[in-house]
Amino acid sequence: MRNERVLEIGIARNGFSAGQHSQFDLVRDLPDIPVMSETLLLMELMIRERAVDLSEISELVLGDLGAALQVLRRAGREDLSVEGLPVRIEDCISGLGLHACLEAMSRRTIRRTARHPEMIEAWAHARTVAENCRSLAEETSFSLNPDDAYLVGLFHGIGSLPAVLGWNRTMQITGSPEAIGLRMAQAWSLPRCVAEYFAPLRPISSANLWREIVRQAHQDGDCILGSYLHLEQSIGALAPAASS
Repeated sequence: MRNERVLEIGIARNGFSAGQHSQFDLVRDLPDIPVMSETLLLMELMIRERAVDLSEISELVLGDLGAALQVLRRAGREDLSVEGLPVRIEDCISGLGLHACLEAMSRRTIRRTARHPEMIEAWAHARTVAENCRSLAEETSFSLNPDDAYLVGLFHGIGSLPAVLGWNRTMQITGSPEAIGLRMAQAWSLPRCVAEYFAPLRPISSANLWREIVRQAHQDGDCILGSYLHLEQSIGALAPAASS
């Protein structure tokens, strides 16, 4: 059981060939992910309260793609696996402490302005798909954990972040969005379900279920999904053919 918990977030610190290490290290050390300014403000207000509700803090973090990634990346760097890796964002927050989480989230922020339409759209898309994935896991026969389904939906587009955030202008991040997403999930010690979503498909594979629920979540989404799917397809067409 303990080994299973360790796999949940520390899925792939091993198992890379020598040729893959350079890309793994590059992805691991990518810049900080921006967090919405209103998320940061709400976090600061919540921390000032005498009685902090961990569930409310967790929902706030999970409602912002950048905040969730920053907290999980910080948890991975802190190597919380010493006593067994947490499998929930609540465990990451309580393990790191509120102020460490706030510091990680404060490194880079974005505002809802016309200057960053791609980022705003990407963040809104991620949250919409995440909520739809959780609802599908709760209401249908997928037999998937709703909280894991939410994480998969929230992070399903992270392979496109280098293009959305402009990192590929100065860094040689090779591969398709799916290949880049898998390296991010592995290098940042994201939950196992996220890495499974990006893993190459096999006849009997957890990735099949994750991809199916994400596909249905897009179908159930509102108009914002259609425009972002067009963005994802454009990014995919521009991505280098090579992948590691």
